[in-house]
Parts: sequence; C-alpha cells; structure tokens
Amino acid sequence: MKIKNILMATTVLILSACSDFLEPDSLSTFDTEYVYSNVDDARKGVNAIYSYFGQDAFRSRLSNNMAGNTDIEHQSGWSNGGDRYQIWDLNALASNKDLDIVWTYAYRAIRDANISIEGILKSSALNSADPATSKSMHHLLGEAYTLRAYWYSMLIFYFGDVPFITEAPKAGNDFYLPKEDRNVILAQVIQDMIDAEDGMLWADQTPYGIEQVNREYTLGMIARLALQRGGWYLKPDLTMARESDYLQYYQIAKDYSKKLIDLKDRPLPTDYRQVFMNECKFISPVNSDILFEVPFAIGNGDVGWNIGITVQGGTTAQHDYGSGNNYMAIPPTYYFSFDTTDVRRDVTCALYKVNTSFEEEFIGVGTSANATNIAQGKWSRHFLPSPPGKSTAKGTGINWPMLRYADVLLMYAESENELNGPTSEAQGALRRVRQRAFPEVYWSTKVEEYINTVSAGKESFFNAIVNERAWEFGGEMIRKYELIRWGNYSQKMTETVEGLKKLADDAYNGTGTLPDYLYWKRDNNGKFTVLNPNRKLIAAPDETWTRSAFLLDLHDNTLTYDEWISRDWANYTNGTVRYIFPIPTVGIDNSKGVLKNDGYGFGGG
Repeated sequence: MKIKNILMATTVLILSACSDFLEPDSLSTFDTEYVYSNVDDARKGVNAIYSYFGQDAFRSRLSNNMAGNTDIEHQSGWSNGGDRYQIWDLNALASNKDLDIVWTYAYRAIRDANISIEGILKSSALNSADPATSKSMHHLLGEAYTLRAYWYSMLIFYFGDVPFITEAPKAGNDFYLPKEDRNVILAQVIQDMIDAEDGMLWADQTPYGIEQVNREYTLGMIARLALQRGGWYLKPDLTMARESDYLQYYQIAKDYSKKLIDLKDRPLPTDYRQVFMNECKFISPVNSDILFEVPFAIGNGDVGWNIGITVQGGTTAQHDYGSGNNYMAIPPTYYFSFDTTDVRRDVTCALYKVNTSFEEEFIGVGTSANATNIAQGKWSRHFLPSPPGKSTAKGTGINWPMLRYADVLLMYAESENELNGPTSEAQGALRRVRQRAFPEVYWSTKVEEYINTVSAGKESFFNAIVNERAWEFGGEMIRKYELIRWGNYSQKMTETVEGLKKLADDAYNGTGTLPDYLYWKRDNNGKFTVLNPNRKLIAAPDETWTRSAFLLDLHDNTLTYDEWISRDWANYTNGTVRYIFPIPTVGIDNSKGVLKNDGYGFGGG
C-alpha cells in the first residue's frame, strides 16, 4: 500500500503561515472546536503533524544526513565548509541552514501536535457515546502525543536543553520560553505516551497500517525514549552525565517493550532482505518487522537519492531509473565485523553501483571512485517497481523505517540485562534476532554457542547488544543516538580509526588475510558477484574475473593512510564527543533575548 494523503495533507482551518516557532499566528476558537468535533476533520488536523516529515528537515537531514558519523556510517566533513559538512565535522555555526530548518520545522510540528492534543482533549467526541468515535479520537490523541515526543527527542539529541512548549498557540500565551531541562522534557513526553497508548489502535486496525503512527510504534517509542532518558548525555560543561534515577527508565523500557511482546508478538520475517525490498516496492505489511515507516508519496522522499546503492543516470543513460547517490558510506571495519555467514552483511553493505548502461559494477570503478566507499545496500532506486524517468533524482517515494520489531526485542534484552543481568529472558530476545540473521544450519554455533559465551556476565552481554544493534540496523541511521546514550561514542570512533589503519597496514605490508584486491564479475543474469569477499586471494582461477584494489585503497603513499581515515572522525576521538550543536540564529533572534548559546564551548552568543 502506498498512501499519499498524510504527508501531502494540509488543514486550511488550522494551518497558517508562521514567522517563527515562538510566535505563530493565533487561531480562532471556532476553528479548532469545529475541526476536532468529529473524527474525519480531526484526522485531517493530526495529518498536519505528518506533513513535516515531507520537508528537507526530516527527509534528508534527520532521517539520514545528520545522523553520522559513527562506527558504521560516515562522511567527510572536513573537505568542505558547507552546512552539512559543518555538521559532519561537529563544527556547525549558529548560521547553519540545516540546523535552522530542523529547529524551525521541529517546532512547527510540535505546534501542530499541540493544536491537535488540545483540540481533541476539549472535544466531546473524545468520550462520545459511540464507541467507534471515542476509540478513533483516543487513537488520534495517541498519534499526536507520539509525534510530539519524536520531535522533542530529536531536538534534545541535537540541541540539548530546549524550550518545552505544550500549549496550542493563542493570544495571551508567553511565546518567549526559556530552555527546559532535557530530562524534564523526556520524562513528560514519555508519560504522555504511557497515558495514551492503551487507547490506541494496532496497525492492523488502522486505515493506513504501518504508514501511520500506531500502538506498536508508541509502545516501542516509550521504550526508546526511556533508554534515551536513562542514558548518558552531554552537559554544558562538556562532561558526560547520567541521572541517578536512570534505572527507573530502564525499567520503563523493559516494561513497555515487554508489553508489546506480550500483547502483539509476531515472528520476524525470515527473509531479512525482503524487509527493505518491501519499502522499495511500496509494500507495507502489518504484523511484521517494521512498526512504523514514514509514508513518502510518489514524488517525495530522498531514500534512493542521497542514501542507498548509487545509480548513475541522466539523459544519456541506457535506463530510466534516474540518478541516486549515497551520502553515508560504510567503513570497511564494519563490513568485516560481520560473521561471514551473517545474511545481514550483504543486504546492508553494497560493494557495487549501477552504471549508465544499467550494469552492476564494483564501487571502485572510475577515476574518482573510492574502492572502499561501501554503500547502504538496503535501498536503491533501481529496485523500484517501475523506472521513474531518466532525469529523476529526488522523490522516489520509498518509505523510511522509523522503528522495527527487532529493535523492540533488542531494547528488551538490553534493559533486562541492565536491571537483572543476562537472564534467560534477555538471552531469548537476542536469540530471536540472531536466528533470523543466520541460516538454520549455523544456529548451534552462531546462535546458541555465541549466546552462551556472551552471557557470561552483564558487561559481555551489553557488548554483545552493542554489536548486535550495529549488525541489525546498519544504514538505518540510528547508531549515533545509541552511541550517545551508551556514553561510548568516542571509544567506538577511536576503535574505528585504529581498525582502519590496521586494515591498511596489513594490506600494504602483505600481512593480512583479508582481500587486498577483490575479484569480481557479472554472473549470467548480469548481477555483480565477488569471488573473494572474505579472504585474500593471490590470483583468480580464470580471466573472466576483474581484479580491483580493495583494502590496498586504504593506504596512501604520502600520508600513509587515506586522508579520510585520519580526518573523518578527528573531532570524535578526543574522549568526549561534542555532538550538541548551537541553537540556530533564527531561534536566538526570535526569542527576544531569552535564548542564548551558552555552554558547550559556544561562547554564549
């Protein structure tokens, strides 16, 4: 199913031009009372909150571009002074336009969520004598609370303490609010979702299934934000801290992930690749792995344009799929961290691109190509059910996954381990994820023996969860948020840089066992295939194979290592990662002196 009306919806009765997030145009009482007096119009009102997923603030920034750099996804920020490069290099200015649009549209989404929440709470339809009407209104209320919680979660990750606005805009409100403690905000939005989730509908009860917020997603978001609230965070003095009540939030994460497991369990689909291929084919199954995905309409969304397998198109191309690039490369250290029998590796990590002749070829082909620029393999425009046109780029319509059931299982395993150690329940949740990752013939060693080994203690099981989440969610751009809450961001970046240097040294010195060169060709179906993805090979068995430098490409004769190895994570490996960015100028200027960029080394401007 591919819906078009949520992201494209506008509600003329309640949406108005907004000069800034703190002082939106006032709304008439009649408008909101009318809109939320019945289910159909209230649905349109809540739809307005979804519209901000269709803006660049989300579709190319928050969803993927701004979520690097990590140990499994990266981009070079030092090579350019542009807005996105400043963010990748952790040196963004308050004038950064990408930060501007995220701040602005986050607060516009929050504004519209507040309008919906207030309108629904005041509506007689919420507690209508008609059970269907009352249930629908309670569900819409839960949607609004959950969407508001999402945007506050993102604001906190990027800006720390921020203004906490919970009222719909109206004449007489104080529009110039100071920053609120991030822990106060998270505690409140978590409680809002807890209060609302019981009245919500499951995905298989909603008109649009997993293409709209549903009870599964809200339960999962309670767990996710509880782990954010219970995790580590950067303070203005550039130290990492964790609140003394953090175990209470691990308990919430455990309780609500378990609640979903108990009330609406489902088997993980056995075909890992199909989970993402469904998105490329516009298929959105309920009661499956993905709990909620942003429903990009055809002509909207940047999946397959700035993230995914590269497709070289244009007017001279011999295909009609258009052009798509990959902004977030996968480091070889991540590729080689996988067990060679783990089916997730070759789904997540693409060693090929599609050229203008519509042929699959090694990523290192071409004068400007980087042989180790591994792509996110879960999505590509050449997977679309029909070609969108030679000159197309943006707007593939491929949905973006927001939360999967595998995530819920691993959050349950993590929170249970934090509270009680690697119990049989924690092991069981991890087992379900690993069983999907390996052919059954390997379960005795790759699943059972592995879990027995990592369950020796709480720390070893936690480290296993850290690794499992990397392997399970590569390319889905949630790793940054996990490394922040775990407090191991700099550690993982240092490990990545040192790992890449070792791969380069081993390849250059001839001491490694991994592929210095890859031997590749196209099979009888024209598909890219590699002879030696896991091992060093001196020569191919015949001349049908093309030899291309792979790990040798990490070495530089002048600098010793490719410059990106030393510089991509340079500002991430100094012990504490300053992942917080300055409040953009628009927020400072519109606050009438209330907000300022104090702390975090910003100088107070």
